[in-house]
Amino acid sequence: MAQGTVQNRESFLNNIAEKLGREQRRSGVEHPTYTKQPQWDIMVDYTTEQLVDVLKEQCTAIHTDVKEATIDELPAVIDDVMKEYGAEKAAVWDDLRFAEFGLTSFMERPDINIWGSAPDEDDIKITEQADVGITFSDYTLAESGTVVLMNGGGKGQSVSLLPTYYIALIPLSTIVPRMSQVTRKIHEEVQAGRRTPSCINFISGPSNSADIELNLVVGVHGPVKASYILIDDL
Repeated sequence: MAQGTVQNRESFLNNIAEKLGREQRRSGVEHPTYTKQPQWDIMVDYTTEQLVDVLKEQCTAIHTDVKEATIDELPAVIDDVMKEYGAEKAAVWDDLRFAEFGLTSFMERPDINIWGSAPDEDDIKITEQADVGITFSDYTLAESGTVVLMNGGGKGQSVSLLPTYYIALIPLSTIVPRMSQVTRKIHEEVQAGRRTPSCINFISGPSNSADIELNLVVGVHGPVKASYILIDDL
């Protein structure tokens, strides 16, 4: 894939500088060092077990089911969740982790559609008709009950957004305290010159929307139910 081209950068920056009443600064700009950085102190000493407890409590608040499994138990637990939701057809990522976590035979079922196995428009239509979308979480935020999905290639964002239900497979090794750790990791990847996805989704349970009177409605613009399966990979 070709590297993107930045258009009109100089005119844009010059316009900002003009509004600030000065010329554009091209040197001598340093990143500030703040004396107080509480974002790094929250839950910094928590063990994985403690982070899991925080995640479970938050999932209750965001109407998200939580299951637990070893790698060996994982296929059966996925089947249990699908039966609970009445789901038969599933859309999944084209992701090596499905094989690494013992789900090869699951992926070979006739009612499982792997993203990228059809042309883009057909993939979207097939995924929209699936009962459940299943992806792995790349990072998981304990504080907010959020899964972070690094989309791109065989990891289509439609898989987590279009089906009626959503299942996130969460290795315990992906759990971090909060947003701070993930944004730092993404920043480090960019600074190192490594490509990062143009689409990174932060998903906190099923879709929720509230009107001005704070009446909560679930499932307006995405899955109506979500389940997180915590996988002991440590």
